[in-house]
Amino acid sequence: MPFCTFFDDRGRHVPAVDASEMREVDRVAISETGPNLFQMMENAGRNLAEMVRDTFTSDWSERDIVVLAGTGGNGGGGVTAGRHLVNHGGRVTVVVTNEGRMGKVARHQLKIFRAAGGVVAAEPPDDAGLVIDALIGYSLAGAPSGRALDLILYAGAQRAPVLSLDIPSGLNATTEETPGAVIQANATMTLALPKIGLCSWLAGDLVLADIGIPALTYRQVGRPEAAAVFDGRYRVPLQRNLQPDD
Repeated sequence: MPFCTFFDDRGRHVPAVDASEMREVDRVAISETGPNLFQMMENAGRNLAEMVRDTFTSDWSERDIVVLAGTGGNGGGGVTAGRHLVNHGGRVTVVVTNEGRMGKVARHQLKIFRAAGGVVAAEPPDDAGLVIDALIGYSLAGAPSGRALDLILYAGAQRAPVLSLDIPSGLNATTEETPGAVIQANATMTLALPKIGLCSWLAGDLVLADIGIPALTYRQVGRPEAAAVFDGRYRVPLQRNLQPDD
């Protein structure tokens, strides 16, 4: 498996984490330091919406945007991005793997999305103009199955570009392995810190987004250097430096 390090567009090293380390960052933030899950989801979604607008400057509002959303925090972030895009004139359809099993915060974000005029559909449209992958995130456990698998295959069959939130669904955030079907993203907006698995070419172009994690959180998990990553910006382009195994 190739080893890689991550650098920002100014040539500074950006530390990477595995899934267990990122899970601990989230736990400490939610239970001890803040921000809470709703705040992080809101920050992730707004950053993702702004990335869509910045990437497709001339025609983003003319594209039929399809958000493929899982039931947890990753899906909630995708739904939040959809709502911000709708609020600014976008055409957005959200397809959830299982709406009845959505977490409380993600379900609330879906309620706000509907209030904004967004469309929630049982099936994605045949011809998307942009696909936002918010199905699984770093919580992958084995090969995708069921509805998540169906929607990963749908994304792969589209001619439209695919933008993944945090990590392409089906890609292991720690090992870079793909135990089953996987999203091949044109770009990935990852959250707080890059995941080791983003060394994979399947992630496409990389952008790191600030979701409001304070310096105290990083100190408590033993990664104090992570607090200086953003340097006054909310989104930072990332580059990989790939090296072969020794």
